[in-house]
Amino acid sequence: MSHFAFVAPAFPSHFRALQSVARRLLDDGHRVTFFHQADAATLLDDPRIGFEPLGHDSHPPGALAQSLKRAASPGGPLGLRRVIADVAATTDMLCRHLPAAVERAGVDVLVCDQMEAAGGLVAEALGLPFVSVACALPVNREAGLPLPVMPWAYARDPRAQHIADASTGVYDRLMAPHGRVIAHHAKAFGLPARTGLHDCLSPYAQISQTVPAFEFPRSALPTCFHQVGPLRDEAPDPALELPLTGDRPVVFASLGTLQGQRLPVFRRIVRACRRLDVQLVLAHCGGLSQAQARSLAERDRVHVVDFAPQRAMLARADAVVSHAGLNTVLDACVAGTPILAMPIAFDQPGVAARVVHAGAGLKASVHLASPWRIARDLDRLLAEPHFAQRAGHIGAAVRDAGGAARASAILQQVARTGQPVMADAA
Repeated sequence: MSHFAFVAPAFPSHFRALQSVARRLLDDGHRVTFFHQADAATLLDDPRIGFEPLGHDSHPPGALAQSLKRAASPGGPLGLRRVIADVAATTDMLCRHLPAAVERAGVDVLVCDQMEAAGGLVAEALGLPFVSVACALPVNREAGLPLPVMPWAYARDPRAQHIADASTGVYDRLMAPHGRVIAHHAKAFGLPARTGLHDCLSPYAQISQTVPAFEFPRSALPTCFHQVGPLRDEAPDPALELPLTGDRPVVFASLGTLQGQRLPVFRRIVRACRRLDVQLVLAHCGGLSQAQARSLAERDRVHVVDFAPQRAMLARADAVVSHAGLNTVLDACVAGTPILAMPIAFDQPGVAARVVHAGAGLKASVHLASPWRIARDLDRLLAEPHFAQRAGHIGAAVRDAGGAARASAILQQVARTGQPVMADAA
């Protein structure tokens, strides 16, 4: 039996994906512990998973809710700097407290989300094998390839590659506070110099929720890079219990767990769907008050819910309006449901660019798209079958990629051998 430590940003979608892999490891007789600030324990729902709270002084109870609120709505430049400062402070806290906690716990292998540099740094400092997991778009860099946070389309002409490289420089300058934390702890741990997330990835194995059919063309991924598709539990979704009829198309709209408070965006989506005479199911994930939800649901054929069983809902929908979260987009592809991507933050601009590149949908500005523009795009998705066909093509690749079961097998092979796991050998 091996003891696996999980280190990840305390975001619901990241913990949810990694927890599905943790359950597989537990079922195979291994021990699993997540390490983070105390509030992050609420993101776990399996009592078999251990949790070790860290950084009580710098990250006391209540701090996580505030940082998630800032991340969901950073606002202008000052707000963005505050979000970057939160990221840097978390990496600093983990680098300071994680080494002793991992040694006390007798950890054998670290499972490190790509978006949290501390996991890889600490694993290298302790001489432990570790595996990097891309719960969001992979941060692995290639010259001329847009970073995940950038909205640029894929192209190989000199101008496009110049834009991609220049925007990477802008990103690195914005993230300099985080880069300084990474550089400081790398030096303190006696490791080679490094300044970014892409410098902290595993040489043993790297696991991604993407599949080649969805990604931009890649030519420089490491040989230990495994594209396994979405990390999900196998349990089917609950039955869909909504009074939907078969005489009109169904549109599903969701802006994800952190962005569901955006009432003006939902209002524009409602007005767009009224133009098309479709049935709209709008899931706000607890972001709206009851009064706000009622104000949207007063329209005919608009069903407003806190949450909907996503995979069941996407299977019933004829189109989805999404914030372009990677999980929602890949679930839509599995269902063969075309996507109108309206990215807001994080890697969502990059996901939206890949939706368009793959032909699985369209994208629109969450800030500028009018109800008329949203209606026009939805009308195309509903009327032109090639969008659903391309989404279904990606979905077929996702179903064959292996998911959480394959990820668990890779982790166990690293634990068993202490050697890199090559992609063609997994």
